[in-house]
Amino acid sequence: MTETTTPAAYGTAYDISTDPARLDAGRIHRWLSTDAYWALGRSRDTQDRAIAGSLNFGAYDSASGEQVAYARVVTDHATFAWLCDVYVDPAARGEGLGTRLVTAVRDHLAPLGLRRLMLATEDAHGVYEKVGFQSLADPARWMSMDPQLPS
Repeated sequence: MTETTTPAAYGTAYDISTDPARLDAGRIHRWLSTDAYWALGRSRDTQDRAIAGSLNFGAYDSASGEQVAYARVVTDHATFAWLCDVYVDPAARGEGLGTRLVTAVRDHLAPLGLRRLMLATEDAHGVYEKVGFQSLADPARWMSMDPQLPS
């Protein structure tokens, strides 16, 4: 996916793109490190490495070209993908852009035939449910690890 223009639900049209050249890395870092509960205090170096190792989606105001939203996918492009760092600028919220962005991610990944697309969130469950995400049927099967903690 290079560019898709999403319809204007409330008068604003957005271009959604996977073109890494369009990303505003400074803006993404500022959004996430200062306003996203899951990434507060994330360093610029860490964010830049995350961008470099991921499939990135930017949403841009069609008129100004300004980046107004971001989503990142960590994937092997064959079996699994993890959607993370979904963020919509506060000035662009309330227009359905988050749903449109996540829909674009889902549609971009669909041809890959992935077995699973995952995410973790404390909020916005309704946004993700609109696109097809569901709570885990058997969360006891899933495990995680914090590699920063000593064994």
